[in-house]
Amino acid sequence: MIDRRDMLKRTGFAAAGVLSGSRLVAKPAPARDGFYVPAETEPHERCFMQWPVSRAVYPDWMFLLEVQKTIARLANSIVDFEPVVMLMDARYQARAKKMLSAQVKIWTVPTEDLWSRDSGPLFVVDGKGGLAIRSLNFNGWGDKQTHENDAKIAGRVAEILGLELLATDLVGEPGGVDTDGAGTLIAHESSWVNRNRNSVSKAEIEARLLAAYGAQKLIWAPGLVGLDITDDHIDALARFTVPGQVVIQMPDRIYAGDPWSKSTYKTLDVLQNATDAQGRKLGVEQIADPLDIRMKADDFVFAYVNYAVCNGAVFAAEFGDVPADEAARAKLSKLYPDREIVTLNVDAIGESGGGVHCATQSQPLV
Repeated sequence: MIDRRDMLKRTGFAAAGVLSGSRLVAKPAPARDGFYVPAETEPHERCFMQWPVSRAVYPDWMFLLEVQKTIARLANSIVDFEPVVMLMDARYQARAKKMLSAQVKIWTVPTEDLWSRDSGPLFVVDGKGGLAIRSLNFNGWGDKQTHENDAKIAGRVAEILGLELLATDLVGEPGGVDTDGAGTLIAHESSWVNRNRNSVSKAEIEARLLAAYGAQKLIWAPGLVGLDITDDHIDALARFTVPGQVVIQMPDRIYAGDPWSKSTYKTLDVLQNATDAQGRKLGVEQIADPLDIRMKADDFVFAYVNYAVCNGAVFAAEFGDVPADEAARAKLSKLYPDREIVTLNVDAIGESGGGVHCATQSQPLV
């Protein structure tokens, strides 16, 4: 049995306009500024993705090329449903254009890695036509990975779009928290109540997350510290599908010597006993782990739940376990009946430590 979501592989310690290398300073915002992060199911203006290039992160050139091809394939598929912007330094654009559809726009924003969910812009809306970008002060998952360029992406995108960059006193990543867009968040303590990001109390971190996301209730599960670069992001395990309902990916049992399976059952127990911001008991749907996948490496991430919701579609991974892949697809079709379910071989992204959701970040339509 492959250990769940063991992402150690990643610990390799202007429209298009050219921006200066200076760090933008986020505009301070009050704790309650009227902005909130909408549900991913709301209409999108575009999807942001990042072109991976760092040889410090990807020392094997052939593997880096395979990751780039996989990112290009994902972008070329998403762009059939909504506009896609690929962020990268100017010096990589000629080669990248050979892999990318002409429909995918390239903006000159330097990157190191592909994880747009974590280092890309976190968009917030005010429900009145207002749009801004929230800064969560990305620090390479607790300074585990080089991030000189990736830490500046949110500010650079804000500058291109002419949006305010709203400050927070948090350090973390949007992949570490999931929102229903209606006042409720879920997160693992391991990736927030962690001194490699935040040195204040859990209560203070919770208050800051609720303010940043414009939410009223945060459901915490323990998670796992130090077994992967993210310290166990929730978006590889459990997600809101609609307000009042979550989906979680489950092994068939707890495996001896496998802390991931034990932690997953703890998260399931938390969710099954939780209520949301409206006081409703959460409905919990389950997707089964695949068992017989193409990739046999222990550090491969095989998370169906790490899917991305786009305009008219849901993009998810398939792993070569035909019965499990088909069951996951059927469950996603049930959960998102008004969207096309598109499954792709994104094994290079899984081998790098994440999934489809990790590689994308949506800009809401206002």
